[in-house]
Amino acid sequence: MTMIGDDLQQVNNRIAQACVTAGRNPREVRLLAVSKTFGPEAVREAHAAGQRAFGENYVQEGLDKIEALADLRASLQWHCIGPLQSNKTRPVAEQFDWVHSVDRLKIAERLSAQRPTHLAPLNVCLQVNVDGGANKSGVPPQEAVALARAVAALPQLRLRGLMAIPEPADGFDAQRELFVRAHAVFQSILDAGIAGAELDTLSLGMSADLEAAISAGSTMVRVGTAIFGGRARKPG
Repeated sequence: MTMIGDDLQQVNNRIAQACVTAGRNPREVRLLAVSKTFGPEAVREAHAAGQRAFGENYVQEGLDKIEALADLRASLQWHCIGPLQSNKTRPVAEQFDWVHSVDRLKIAERLSAQRPTHLAPLNVCLQVNVDGGANKSGVPPQEAVALARAVAALPQLRLRGLMAIPEPADGFDAQRELFVRAHAVFQSILDAGIAGAELDTLSLGMSADLEAAISAGSTMVRVGTAIFGGRARKPG
């Protein structure tokens, strides 16, 4: 097994153990491998080890990898997980399978209008700002239900759930408390009974805090460093 394959196995073991500790079925939690700043060959190596879902923060870098790995396209799932500007929505709508960072209706409307009709609806998560950081992306928790209702009504989107990136916290309990806030917002959307939504995804947790996220109810963890190593560069 390759180094990336070994690291993938270790991360999957962590997920499984965290689920056991939390009294959850490991099959309830999906792994999204965050491949930003790593080249197509790293994705190819992870794919060979069994990983299928990959997250990209930077649109152009993601598009370049999608093109470079066209031979694997049918078995790869591409997630856009970074902040999305209005002028970047068309290529994302045309090429990606998921968007995790929808935080305003304008972006959702553009994604829906630009999603080709021959493709399945684009899976989207609302990004929620659970700790109130003024400089962070995300819809305020008190506005999440209204945004979810509006997004779920758009024809070429499939609302799947929520994503959050809380500020780093020290220790399991502090990490978990922030994730519990995100779970409460997710539950409020579930309780609203929004027509057209398929709410099965709570995208929480990364390399350093996935155990706390799983304890709080995460169904998808976004892991990069623990799989691919430290990031030495940022694409221009």
